[in-house]
Amino acid sequence: MDSLLKGRSRVIGVDNLLTGRKENLREALRSKRFTFRKTDISRPLRVPGRLDRIYHLASPASPIDYFRYPLETLRAGSLGTWNALELAREKKARFLLASTSEVYGDPEVVPQPETYWGRVNPVGVRSVYDEAKRFSEALASAYHREGLVVVRIARIFNTYGPRMNPTDGRAIPNFLVQAIRGEPLTIHGNGEQTRSFCYVEDMVDGLKRLMESEVEGPLNLGNPVETRVRDLAESIAELAGSASKLKFETGREDDPFRRNPDVRRAKSKLGWAPRIGLEEGLKKTLADFRRRVQ
Repeated sequence: MDSLLKGRSRVIGVDNLLTGRKENLREALRSKRFTFRKTDISRPLRVPGRLDRIYHLASPASPIDYFRYPLETLRAGSLGTWNALELAREKKARFLLASTSEVYGDPEVVPQPETYWGRVNPVGVRSVYDEAKRFSEALASAYHREGLVVVRIARIFNTYGPRMNPTDGRAIPNFLVQAIRGEPLTIHGNGEQTRSFCYVEDMVDGLKRLMESEVEGPLNLGNPVETRVRDLAESIAELAGSASKLKFETGREDDPFRRNPDVRRAKSKLGWAPRIGLEEGLKKTLADFRRRVQ
């Protein structure tokens, strides 16, 4: 949002604030070129005037949120995607779908290339998010093949940065809050599972490049550096100057053991690669959390 406004675009933000927070729009709301509409995307969208680009990022994105709101998550990925695509068709707007690395499930292939079809449990507790995104990709691809909408699909790997909800349950917010408060850093499982963490500025840059590109089909966007969750927790405790110890709890159902993107296609097609390393990104995020977490 802020990046688009800096580029002199006029922006309309749509969110029902189920898991989002209006305070994150504080900077955008100062601009006369930004309009916010509190609307549920699973209902038909009516937007007057011209639209050139539609970024569809609507969905609960953390396990805690989509476990709490399973039906809303499925609606956002199905009806929400359909409504957003219909709006794009009506306005002749280019459309970017924010998909996810979760479409790969618990992968047998590492790193995960876009050609990998994935290994997803279609009826597990995580399926409300995984399958909603897989449906979104199928629907958007069908609109594109039928010549109805020009579609770009980003498969986003773990992204972090300032303004994250401290209680959203994902690894980095959890560890930051616990380290700041001097509490044990809670790890679900043995901590050997891996993730890749991409700083938000790099992700926004990738999304904007993809939107304006001629790249068809899904494209991975993420940091290709694979990090063990145990190592992440220890790094955050050290950066925060915290004496917090690691605390291990039962692993979450269907939690993928390894996650690492193959981003060669993004590099070759977009000239894109993450610039901000994990330590630098964590320092920036920690500074933001210190201001907001007691």
